[in-house]
Amino acid sequence: MSQSNLEQIAAKLESENLADRMLALLSLEKVPAVDATPLIKKVLHDENHQVRSMAISMLGRKPTEDSYSVLVNLLLSDPDYGVRASAAGALGYLEDKRALEPLVQALDEDEEWLVRFSAVVSLGNLKDPRAHDALIQTLESKEVVLQQAAISALGEIGDLAATDDILRFAQSDDWLTRQRLAEALGNLPGEKSQSALNFLEKDPHPQVSAAASISLKRLSNRERED
Repeated sequence: MSQSNLEQIAAKLESENLADRMLALLSLEKVPAVDATPLIKKVLHDENHQVRSMAISMLGRKPTEDSYSVLVNLLLSDPDYGVRASAAGALGYLEDKRALEPLVQALDEDEEWLVRFSAVVSLGNLKDPRAHDALIQTLESKEVVLQQAAISALGEIGDLAATDDILRFAQSDDWLTRQRLAEALGNLPGEKSQSALNFLEKDPHPQVSAAASISLKRLSNRERED
């Protein structure tokens, strides 16, 4: 993108018109990170929550050397829980293993479920086995959505040691929890996963049974490849 176009975007990011700022942000999606990030930072503290959240999310998708430190600072200190949740999600996009500690800290200390949910999802994105203890603890949450996110994250990590911990959700009253379990087991090869998936394939909810079938095929393909 030419310098003149970047200057036009920069001007729109300072517009009093909300639509102008949002459209300017969207136009940065196709701009290389080295050019886009300085402009994204212009609206990290925008008065509009949606603009701020968009900008924070883009920082994760267009990383530069200081994106990590900026996002961690927002996650751990911003007074707006929506911003903290966006920062947690953006850290997952970075796939920077350094994010494990601040994400676990947010999971342990933040009082807002949305922030904790975003932190759990990003721990799955990091695929770092060191998240095991934090995710196992999250399975005990009273919030079903956090249990579901932890099940999915353990599956994404491929945490075989967590198999027994998540199998107890096979008879959950919540069908979405059972679906998340079926999806996760597709990444956790073993006799227990195979048996549980055979059970879930007969689940009365079609999305659960479909997820189990897909996971069984994934495990079968994995066995052939091995």
